[in-house]
Amino acid sequence: MSAGTTIRRIWPTPPSGPLDDAELTRLYGRADHPRLRVNFVTSPDGAVSLDGYSAGLSGVPDKRVFGLLRMLCDGLVVAAGTLRHEGYRAVRLSGPRRAWRRDHGLAEYPTLVVVSRSLALDPAQPALADAPVRPVVLTTGAATAPAGLADVVDLVRLGDDTVDLAAALTDLRRRGLGQLLCEGGPQLFGALTAADLVDELCLTVSPLLAGAGPGRITAGGPSAPRALGLRHVLAADDGVLLLRYVRAARE
Repeated sequence: MSAGTTIRRIWPTPPSGPLDDAELTRLYGRADHPRLRVNFVTSPDGAVSLDGYSAGLSGVPDKRVFGLLRMLCDGLVVAAGTLRHEGYRAVRLSGPRRAWRRDHGLAEYPTLVVVSRSLALDPAQPALADAPVRPVVLTTGAATAPAGLADVVDLVRLGDDTVDLAAALTDLRRRGLGQLLCEGGPQLFGALTAADLVDELCLTVSPLLAGAGPGRITAGGPSAPRALGLRHVLAADDGVLLLRYVRAARE
């Protein structure tokens, strides 16, 4: 590993030495049952972005784990607004990560899953048009698809005015997408929490104060608290913390 990218486990004890990608993969792993994992980066004062983008909070350690979580999942779930705002490109993996997936009986690439109530999507957007696996778009019965969208994605209509997220997870699991990774945004995270669908949260804490202004990693209406169990705390040389929380009843 290059300078500045060393990651160690600091909890539970005993602390570890530098972790390679194989050890990180074991720490995050795949479950033996369907799971929805959410991954976010935040500042210690609770910001979801810096200068309007999550990339401002990210860094090399976060990106290492970000890439490994994509390698481990069957489906990568993202809200349409986040897809547009963050400028998602086609979800591709490096040769070694594709080989790891083949060795573990998985498709070479995860399937991109976009949640869009209105279908305000551009079929030419690289994340859709250049995807190595045909994406799935979860939408409503009331939404009108733009010309050409159905040529590049599978449209799944669940719910009249809002996407029925519980039904959506059931549909995705019927497609063989049991291990789901959600990368946001905050409104989708809030809706998934309210529907009691989140099994795990992977949270990177970036060592800076963002100050007032940015929103939190979750948004939307109030919902009941959900207890989480801490499974590990990793620390990088640059002060980044990588936390993994799991719903104890769903391990």
